[in-house]
Order: sequence, then structure tokens, then C-alpha cells
Amino acid sequence: MDVKSNFLNGFIQEEFYVEQPPGFVDYKYLNHVYKRKKALYGLKQAPRSWNDKLSKFLIENDYVRGKLNNTLFMKKFKKDTMYVQVYVDDIVFGSTNLSLCEEFAKTMQGEFKMSMMGELTFFLGLQIKQLNDGSFISRSKYCNELLKKFGMDSCKEVATFISTSCNLDLDEKGIAVDNSKFRGIIGSLLYLTASRSHIMFVVCKIST
Repeated sequence: MDVKSNFLNGFIQEEFYVEQPPGFVDYKYLNHVYKRKKALYGLKQAPRSWNDKLSKFLIENDYVRGKLNNTLFMKKFKKDTMYVQVYVDDIVFGSTNLSLCEEFAKTMQGEFKMSMMGELTFFLGLQIKQLNDGSFISRSKYCNELLKKFGMDSCKEVATFISTSCNLDLDEKGIAVDNSKFRGIIGSLLYLTASRSHIMFVVCKIST
């Protein structure tokens, strides 16, 4: 599910004022300004205020925040458990009991303006297939986008990424690389290692 205008839901603790916007100008008090009660897009406090608002709502509804992942919330019932994973305004949820999912959706829609996206098929670069014999993830779309972004979409495949005994030295006569582009490649590959751990050695090797 997706929360509509999520940053506008959070309340801010600091005093914050804005000029009278077009269409809401009070001509009797042109020298006055408006005091904001809620967050506004563009404010540095907006993401935190939204996170606090959503977290408080879930905790008030008996959800427990994960100890290792503070964006994961859980609620245990007699024989079932409800899981809620939050990423800014995107919320992924699931349970061993379908009725709990339906109840959670109604609870959220009663508090926030929500869009139901249906069964999860894509999340944070992960392609997801849910079949009868299990759930499967793939990063092929993300990998192909990386190859195209860095001009390697026509490269050939290799069976072995790098020799385990390879020592990389500075090439004094080599052509200087674009530092910004190189850092972008390393960062993108490091993100990929979260689900493709077999490339971790190579990525760490070329990044040092």
C-alpha cells in the first residue's frame, strides 16, 4: 500500500511560519503570516515527523517495533503473526492469516488516505514472484538498468568474477577514471550485494 501525501500527515514540534499563499491571502492582514501545525514538503523535519506519526499509530495498535530493523513492526495473535514493513510512504504487509491482512488494510485506510497496490511484485529494486511453492526474488531488472546506465549493456558474460589471488596495483600509465562515475558504480554494486552476496568479495576488492 502507498500513503498519499504522507509528509503532510506529520505534526511538527518547532514553530514554523509561512507567507500567505496565493488564494489564501487575507487582505485585511497583509502583514500577517500563517503558523504551520503540520509538516510541509521541503521541510527537513517532514520525513521524521511522518515517521513518528506512523510509528506512534502502529504502536498504539499493539504493534512492536523490530529490534534489529526499526522499520519492521510485528503484532502477534494466538497462532498467527502480522508483519508490517515501512519504507517512507510504501508499506508492505503480510500474515499467516489472510483476515489479519484485510483488517490491517481497513485500519490504515481509516487513519490515512491510502492506495492499495495489490499483491507485491516489486519493492526497492526487488522483483518478487509469489507462487504456491514459495516466494522468489530477482534483481535482473536492477542489474540490466545498471549495465545500461554505465554503458556496459553489450558486455560479455564471464563464469568467474575475479581470481582470489588477484592483487590490484596502481596503473601509472593508465587513463584516469571518472571518480564520480566510479563511486556510482561501487555504490550501486554494494546495494546489490544485499541480495547477491556472492559478488561481495569482488566489489570490496575493486573499491579499495
